[in-house]
Amino acid sequence: MTIGITGGIGSGKSTIAREIASRGYRLYDTDREAKRLIVEDPELRAQITSLLGADVYEGNTYRTDIVSARVFANPDLLRRLNALVHPAVRHDIENLLNSKLSTKGCNETATLNSTLSTLNLIIESALLFESGLDALCDKVICVTAPEDIRIARTVARDHTTEAKVRARIAAQMDEAERARKADIVLVNDGKKSIPTLIDTLLL
Repeated sequence: MTIGITGGIGSGKSTIAREIASRGYRLYDTDREAKRLIVEDPELRAQITSLLGADVYEGNTYRTDIVSARVFANPDLLRRLNALVHPAVRHDIENLLNSKLSTKGCNETATLNSTLSTLNLIIESALLFESGLDALCDKVICVTAPEDIRIARTVARDHTTEAKVRARIAAQMDEAERARKADIVLVNDGKKSIPTLIDTLLL
């Protein structure tokens, strides 16, 4: 089974995903893997070079400072960049799924319910729905939290300002819409520890 985990900034989706992965599951972090593909996938690299210019690469270094300066001042350019990266990520995931991932190494003593008992892959993505990766998932978990908590977490984590975090939230999918699209909504408001939240999900 393939489980998608998504959520807005500061929701704690990455922490939830890592906790589940620590119990023996394969985790595909789309942010991390996209960064790998941008450098290692020859076709994607050529497409990005054509779109943004050869100077966005220095050897095997992807110059995110140059890329950010160009795409965030040009929403259409950002859209076109995402239209290159998202399919490459999806293709990479499909290759994993087609390889029939082994569950060797899973914690066989973990308590699982029927929803997650045959889980072999977790796809973590803030843009799970926007990129269409939800179509690859048997179940989607939306991790959510009250906005004030999400803002406080992100300010502390990124050493940024509340105004900047609010702007990032406004640019993301509406939290209520994301929750409606998901199969399971997990409220990560700090009232329960992460392991307890997962225990509740898996019992």
